[in-house]
Amino acid sequence: MSYQWPLEAKDLFAERYPQMVNAGLPAPDVDAVRAATTDMWADEPGGWVHEWSALAARYASAGSHDLAALAYGWARFPTLADGAKRAALARQTEEYLLAAPGFALPFRRDVLDLPHRGGLTRVPVHVLTPPAVAEKGPVLLVSGGVDSWKMDVHGLLTALCAHTGLPVVAFDIPGTGDSQVPMSPDGAEIVRGLIGHARTLGNGIVVHVGISMGGHCSARSGLAGEADAAIVLGGPVEAAFDGGRLARFGMDGIVGNALGFDRQPSPDDLFAALAAFSLRPLLDQECQAPMLVVNGADDIHVPQEDTLVFEGRRATEVHLLPDTGHCAVTRLPEVLEIISEWLPRTLSTLQAGPGAVEPAT
Repeated sequence: MSYQWPLEAKDLFAERYPQMVNAGLPAPDVDAVRAATTDMWADEPGGWVHEWSALAARYASAGSHDLAALAYGWARFPTLADGAKRAALARQTEEYLLAAPGFALPFRRDVLDLPHRGGLTRVPVHVLTPPAVAEKGPVLLVSGGVDSWKMDVHGLLTALCAHTGLPVVAFDIPGTGDSQVPMSPDGAEIVRGLIGHARTLGNGIVVHVGISMGGHCSARSGLAGEADAAIVLGGPVEAAFDGGRLARFGMDGIVGNALGFDRQPSPDDLFAALAAFSLRPLLDQECQAPMLVVNGADDIHVPQEDTLVFEGRRATEVHLLPDTGHCAVTRLPEVLEIISEWLPRTLSTLQAGPGAVEPAT
């Protein structure tokens, strides 16, 4: 199920241009696509998917499969609202796998069958392993956002490996990317299955790292004590699901598609569906794992309350960084340093076993 909705291409370029070039696409190429794109949905010259796909095809023909994967990622952006977008995702996957032999880290794509609603659902995961890893240790389980998926955040995945020295298992949250099911609160069952799988790849300790809506997932698995520890980067928790929070940059349509609507829902229907995602019931409990919560103070999608609500909780460290926005992406080196300082302390406590002193907050 999917649908198109009124969305201006120029608005997405205005918001996402830094992300496009910082991920590695040459600025002149992005500028050329931006100048040529006049419509968000038309699959023809001037249309978003057409212009981005044309750039990606040029990269592919030149053997630049990494750049082709990035460009096809933008072609399918922001969600799989039609056949052209789904075709772009298929091509992105092809180019990503062609680029994989040149990755700095050993890579493999596994396809899991995990429990969901009484049956099984297909969940592809990408595994990146630092070459220096000599024995089984903790594993990072990483979930991307509602519009930036595991292939789109490849640079962040490799940076996490480099900064932590740990393997990464990346997946698309329900309702996005390779997922076969809509986004819903019972998608937590899939995450539990992924945590169980990740335990078999290392020494049994799993740290769930979530980005944006993936941060909602890691907040949930941390608060529920299902992961051994959790890192939340810009995750919506409860306040973000209040009415009126999704009006900018097409986020209402992105989320509506992820939720499985087949036509544009009314604001009341959209927020009725989102209300079930509030983590307030888990916030009211005390069974959480150690958690690190980070976001930018100027986030336009996730209110500050969804970060500050974690202050003062047991075994929890909170950073609300000034002068940066959603997921603090413009201060990513600082975020990685925060993770690099918090994670060894936390893992040391976890590996020491019951009775160890919890990390300082």
